[in-house]
Amino acid sequence: MEYGLHYKLPIYAGGLGVLAGDYIKAAHDLSLPMVALGILWKQDYTEQFIGEDGRPYDVYPDFNFDNVQDTGVTVQVQVRGENVTCKVHKVEQYGNIPLYLLDTNFPGSTHGWMTRRLYGGEEQDRVAAEIILGIGGMRALRALGINVDIYHMNEGHAVFAGFELIKEKMNQRALSFEDAWAETRKEIVFTTHTPVAAGNEIHKHDLLRFMDAYNGLTYEQVKEIGGDPFNMTAAGLSLSHVSNGVSKLHGLTASRMWKNVPKASNIISITNGVHNYTWQDSRIRQAFEQKGDIWAAHMENKKEFAQYIKDKTGSNVNPNALLVGFARRAAPYKRSDLIFRSTEVIEPLLREGKVQLVFSGKAHPKDGMGKDIIQQLVQMDRKYKDSVIFIENYNMEVAHYMIRGCDVWLNNPRRPLEASGTSGMKAAMNGVLNLSVIDGWVGEGLQHRVSGWLINPQHNEKLQEWEQDERDLQELYYVLLNEVIPTYYNDRDLWVEMMRASIDMSRWHFSSHRMIREYYELMYQVTKDIKDGKEEYRYSNVEHALQNPVEEHGQHRFNYYNNQFHHHHQYHRQHHYDH
Repeated sequence: MEYGLHYKLPIYAGGLGVLAGDYIKAAHDLSLPMVALGILWKQDYTEQFIGEDGRPYDVYPDFNFDNVQDTGVTVQVQVRGENVTCKVHKVEQYGNIPLYLLDTNFPGSTHGWMTRRLYGGEEQDRVAAEIILGIGGMRALRALGINVDIYHMNEGHAVFAGFELIKEKMNQRALSFEDAWAETRKEIVFTTHTPVAAGNEIHKHDLLRFMDAYNGLTYEQVKEIGGDPFNMTAAGLSLSHVSNGVSKLHGLTASRMWKNVPKASNIISITNGVHNYTWQDSRIRQAFEQKGDIWAAHMENKKEFAQYIKDKTGSNVNPNALLVGFARRAAPYKRSDLIFRSTEVIEPLLREGKVQLVFSGKAHPKDGMGKDIIQQLVQMDRKYKDSVIFIENYNMEVAHYMIRGCDVWLNNPRRPLEASGTSGMKAAMNGVLNLSVIDGWVGEGLQHRVSGWLINPQHNEKLQEWEQDERDLQELYYVLLNEVIPTYYNDRDLWVEMMRASIDMSRWHFSSHRMIREYYELMYQVTKDIKDGKEEYRYSNVEHALQNPVEEHGQHRFNYYNNQFHHHHQYHRQHHYDH
């Protein structure tokens, strides 16, 4: 649904899109035989700025995509009883495999609303876009003459592609629905990205029928795939041969969440990764590989970021003082306000300029609670002047500066709601030290006082939300006051040693090159073997172990993960792909 390749191609909302962009860059680097499908959004997601009242407001400019190639190919889908023509565009100039983008915004089209705004409009707009992405995407592949072995549906947005594949087999090979479904499952893999209920899309069947999303299938058939009401994630699980969560912890969480879905595929774990050559600063890379002055390279980044902040906000950052960054989608579970919750602790640090906090992020245009969160951050910005900064209109450009120019990257979501989290990986590759709860990717790589700091590793799932918040707050303050601040100001050698450990920990293990190789080894090749009649699974011993975890909870389980993956990491560090 979204791809974040470059801020000059604004067709992404956040981390999900940037991950997809990193993925197709890694595929290009490794010369893998893949293409990608998406939508060319005329107005992007939102340009979000801060009003005089401190509240975010949204602007939707029409973008001219002069950097996108028109293939001359068109396909048609049916929406609300009308034939809808979709143009097919191509993007491959950002070091990525061919990305084909469908579009209904062209002169003479009355259907431009369908691909106008990413995640915008009403429910009908969303379903229309998903028909174009799924059904139109399959028809675009046929029209382009691209033969495909395996289809990878990234999130539930694409599940109507499965409807089209089933319909093709029923029409062209006279298969029954059940046989067509079974054959289709052998060529689809599926990734689910979020354990947050609101992120898993549900539609009423009346709407799907009205929008023509059934694509020739019956109510009973569609209900069997995705239930009633129709759950897009459940449909993805039942249309695929194998599925995955995006970190080891998320794979377990997702397996529990969806265990009651009939005919759901098994959910394994493939941890996300980020594209080193997009996100790691070349000076940091050089200093690390040549054992040069990594602190000097970091300070160059930090001063550049300070100037960027000055130009954008007018605020003055002290490059010699500790700078802590936090950039996320504005959602309550990410707890961007956690560090402010005890004024008597944090205020003296901010008033003295000992700690500087810089925030950025967007809220969904219709998310009033998300906008409340941003408004609270802006109030802190105005209260503490240069010690708290909010940068409006978060995008890939802002992210580039933040994940290179901060000293510490703060990550304190309410567990276990962060499926993976990739901003911390980008920061780690640049020697920016993570200060984080153990959620998502963090439990697989970060070691306390070695490559960053962990907050409250003894997680208790039985605590109420307010109890978990209070416990994490006290632990955050303890680590900040007793470990982070003293190390930064009094032990530069240890800090630099931790920076090197952070880069070493992340540059392969949390890279998109490692990630895509795991997709090939654990999902694509296995699925292709099943499709070709070879009933043999070849999961690695590590993956098998993680699908049969020890029963102990708490730190024992995380130690188990760490031991398994540090061993796996050491193996790959000796054999990793050299760009």
